[in-house]
Amino acid sequence: MSMQGSLSIERMCYLAQVSRAGFYRSLAEQVPAEEEMEVRAAIHRIVIAHRRRYGYRRITAELRRRGMCINHKRVARIMREDNLLALQPKAFVVTTDSKHEFEVYLNLAKRMKLTGINQLWVADITYIRLKTEFVYLAVILDMFSRKVVGWALDRTLRAKLPTAALENAIAERKPSPGLVHHSDRGVQYASGDYVKILREHHMIPSMSRPANPYDNAACESFMKTLKREEIYANDYRDLNHLRSNIEGFIDHYYNRCRLHSALGYRTPEDFEQSSACDITTAGATMSFFRHEEIYRSDAGVSINEEPTEAGSPHHRVDESPTGYSSAGWSPPEPASASPAEDHCEGDKVV
Repeated sequence: MSMQGSLSIERMCYLAQVSRAGFYRSLAEQVPAEEEMEVRAAIHRIVIAHRRRYGYRRITAELRRRGMCINHKRVARIMREDNLLALQPKAFVVTTDSKHEFEVYLNLAKRMKLTGINQLWVADITYIRLKTEFVYLAVILDMFSRKVVGWALDRTLRAKLPTAALENAIAERKPSPGLVHHSDRGVQYASGDYVKILREHHMIPSMSRPANPYDNAACESFMKTLKREEIYANDYRDLNHLRSNIEGFIDHYYNRCRLHSALGYRTPEDFEQSSACDITTAGATMSFFRHEEIYRSDAGVSINEEPTEAGSPHHRVDESPTGYSSAGWSPPEPASASPAEDHCEGDKVV
């Protein structure tokens, strides 16, 4: 309740023996149009200043802080009439179904030290909300340059969506045997059809720990950039309109023009060219142990020739081979990273 000197309107109405409702009706009848426009203008200014983040409750509080006595129901009505309601969070759509009976593979991505392109690809799926439906986008990034090497857009979450992205990436890059393909544990990536394509091209599957987005942070970061800079900034008529815009963003802007902080503020294509990388680059190194130690279950001797307890190394949860399986093939002299043969030098597997 606003104050007039030291008296509130409620107290003045009591002393004058009039009702508060009657006082406000009389006040509104005197300058109804001017007062209404003043309130609407103030609401518009607050909404614009806070970029539609404020709902009617916060706007009511802000108006009262500015000395305007107004009811929250009136604020809500004006905002609804003027289409000023706050932006609502979009519904979350689950795209990862990790409860399946397919094979789960060892997490190799965090153990790799990359030296060139086509050594580690990371893949992920996200959803995009259109006016009347949800559609899904599958992408594959080369982890060395953060370049999008393959993508596919469809209305379905079935395995054919990431399969199309993978086939596009293979056709574009033509990788040598031994490339590590990293993804989450979703049923799409563990399905027989998807793994079959990986085996046909001598790729080694790798999967993240359960419910851990940090193992695939590069893809998560790209999805965030795509939605913030392209999806949320535009309205799309239909799926074809969305596909053409995403093609322009990925192929012409993100890969060729957008500066990437992780690449020293260079574009992915410029980074690949300046690094003089090609598919014949020497393979990446891979480390399975920590603290510069090699454990031997039969000898119990560390790299410093100091006796240790016999037994297997103390793996982290995601490093334990239990419940995992590595690739079941050994590609001949791969140009990219491959753990098929364990030639140890120090704590590195090359």
